[in-house]
Amino acid sequence: MQAFLKGPSAQATKPQKDKALAGTSTEKKPKPVPWVEKYRPKCVDDVAYQEEVIAVLKKSLEGADLPNLLFYGPPGTGKTSTILAAARELYGPELYKQRVLELNASDERGIQVVREKVKRFAKLTVAGRRTDGKPCPPFKIIILDEADSMTGAAQACLRRTMEKETRTTRFCLICNYVSRIIVPLTSRCSKFRFKPLANKIQEERLLDICQKENLKYTTEAIAALVKVSEGDLRKAITILQSAARLNMDKEITESAIIEIAGVVPPKMIDNLLQICYKGTFEKLEIAVKNMVDEGYAASQILGQLHEQFIGEDLNDKQKSVVAEKMAVVDKCLADGADEYLQILSLCSVIMQQANQNN
Repeated sequence: MQAFLKGPSAQATKPQKDKALAGTSTEKKPKPVPWVEKYRPKCVDDVAYQEEVIAVLKKSLEGADLPNLLFYGPPGTGKTSTILAAARELYGPELYKQRVLELNASDERGIQVVREKVKRFAKLTVAGRRTDGKPCPPFKIIILDEADSMTGAAQACLRRTMEKETRTTRFCLICNYVSRIIVPLTSRCSKFRFKPLANKIQEERLLDICQKENLKYTTEAIAALVKVSEGDLRKAITILQSAARLNMDKEITESAIIEIAGVVPPKMIDNLLQICYKGTFEKLEIAVKNMVDEGYAASQILGQLHEQFIGEDLNDKQKSVVAEKMAVVDKCLADGADEYLQILSLCSVIMQQANQNN
């Protein structure tokens, strides 16, 4: 009987020791955070290059009412970061979780979710005050990220909820393509277009991160990073972090950035064009096969060829023929055509047009 009574008590003490040990081990190791999250803007003033949006949000933070918002533009330009920073400033850390509902594309957002989750949250009345004494707005915020992936029925269901719950709720829709949002929703929102970040702004942010992380870098590497990211700051920061991990104590160079970004080296593109102008079809076949075998994406090769080809010495008629072929190849690649054949087909057209000059 005593052994029976001792058993559970002995077992009960073991997990507590394990928990204590687990607690000490987790306390010692700080959680690693991706740089994209680490350097995400904490307040509206930290958001770069989107002056119109920041001006409107600042007025609302000063006490004016906030309209329903629609943020659209290319990825990595600060749409989600801006509204999250504004919400944190509006409600403070204590009320933020109670007042903000964020739904992303990873969540199911069909008509059922809008009817249940969104409507239920929108109908809740607002209660509670900020502990720091600052004024707190009498409404909640529902953030629908990647709203252009919502079904048409779900968007139609949302418009009535937007109208009915204006006293207690504001909506912020975030998308890349505003044309995929139905007109009744866009007419109920203040629309703000987020522009791709200017090269100078991106350079400043990247140099600031390099300084905080004590990274060694070359000016060519930063210039290559800005060029490769094409106005997408999130992409630039992610590539920079990968380059920093790859070259732990070494200097980050232009070649390292190009390799990590999956960009075709400019020398290879130049070589391909030179073969198109002066080489034979057999050499062209070998060059294209080598590029595809190296693992470079055909869409990436196409984009860089287009960029390089625009500045070449062919006449406008010849350039228009090649540009038309590029459009056809792009469509074929999107439909799943063979990459090697499509790039070879494009290069043969460039070769044909170049030979007309000789």
